[in-house]
Amino acid sequence: MTYPVIVWFRSDLRIHDNTALAAADRQGPVIAVFLRSLPHWQRHGHGANKLDFWGRGVAALGDSLSGLGIPLLHHDIDDFAEAPATLLDIARETGAAALHFNREYPVDELARDAAVIDAFAEAGLTATGHHDAVAFAPGELLTGKGDYYGVFTPFAKAWHRQLTSERIALHDTLPPQARRSITSNPLPELPELDDTPIDGRQWPAGEGPAADRLERFLRFRGRHYAEQRDFPAIRGTSELSPYLALGMISHRQCLQAVMAENDGALAEGDAGLTAWVNELVWREYYRHVAVGFPRVCRHRPFQRHTEQLAWRDDEAGFNAWCEGRTGYPIVDAAMRQLITTGWMHNRLRMVTAMFLSKHLLIDWRRGEAFFLRHLVDGEFCANNGGWQWAASTGTDAAPYFRIFNPTTQSIRFDPDGRFLAEWLPELAELPAKARHAPPKDLLGDVDYPPPIVDHRAARARALEAFKALNKD
Repeated sequence: MTYPVIVWFRSDLRIHDNTALAAADRQGPVIAVFLRSLPHWQRHGHGANKLDFWGRGVAALGDSLSGLGIPLLHHDIDDFAEAPATLLDIARETGAAALHFNREYPVDELARDAAVIDAFAEAGLTATGHHDAVAFAPGELLTGKGDYYGVFTPFAKAWHRQLTSERIALHDTLPPQARRSITSNPLPELPELDDTPIDGRQWPAGEGPAADRLERFLRFRGRHYAEQRDFPAIRGTSELSPYLALGMISHRQCLQAVMAENDGALAEGDAGLTAWVNELVWREYYRHVAVGFPRVCRHRPFQRHTEQLAWRDDEAGFNAWCEGRTGYPIVDAAMRQLITTGWMHNRLRMVTAMFLSKHLLIDWRRGEAFFLRHLVDGEFCANNGGWQWAASTGTDAAPYFRIFNPTTQSIRFDPDGRFLAEWLPELAELPAKARHAPPKDLLGDVDYPPPIVDHRAARARALEAFKALNKD
């Protein structure tokens, strides 16, 4: 008798190139499970935009699985601690003998998955976790001293040097299986949340939209990525981050597509394509950091000495930053883009994060939480890594004396003020060059605030705060 096998889907919402799904199919007929843990996710800062995208992604996954004859069972739990018992109950009800899942790397997720494996072992069943979202499992790439990498460049060199074709080979898509008496149950509608999700048409969910974005990016923009990615008025990035965050497309699919366009190479060849590969390696790097340095998952800085930093208590400044009313147009336009679309251009993530943590000297953790609450692509490892970089508290931290001048960044990367005009319509009638730092005499009756802080004074204050730290 062949017993069914459970695949527990989480942030891997796809049927193509799915390691856990492929492994389960080799063992027996598949039953899919999704555990929605809204209270837990909300306690950990995930906002309405991502939760809505997640739900729509699960619905799309259910449709895809149905085409393969695989039922998808949904269960709501309040906390990760309920996962072991819930999954065991499902295994007993369905007669399943084994469970497969793809691993996640923040501390809470690692603890949850370890508890599931232990619970299944105690019950005489098997639960297997797979390293699907990374080419190398955390701990496989180490420094010469046997430590986790705390700097990206040597990690990336080791990643490229040790990468083999087997590590990024695609898994075959399952053939349809005989339909079973078990039927799917629909995921209930999202309850009323603190925030209203953005219009879902901005980010259609599922593998189809993800594949379409990858194809369009590589066909039309990939080779220009290196020269265009920093200009927010240009659609120069892949816009795949939400789909990668929830696994609606795999890193292997992306890398294989690049190789097909780049004569089989990842580290050399077209500058635009290799620059984009580098961004995929950054995503993997931050997952390694979460495992190797778990303090970053506990609201702690990677750079231990920066725990001494005297962050300012400035509610008015924080609120102005959140609302896009700082008086620095590039910062305000970026924040309004985030609130409206659930996404922000990567260059502007650095600019806005550095403005909060350096110009206002407000704790980076407040900004990290605000981003996670609003981002469709909110993913702990990447979000935390980016914020700590900008605040000079993390791995590869920008030297503390590197403090972006927002106006200079605006002039350099939005020279015609097109991005500013799009998101700050009150400034659209100003001459293009005046939009970067609007003079009072041109503003007239325009409702736009003066800068809430002087750049030079803010820079001096930040430098003083960092210099006061004891690194011993």
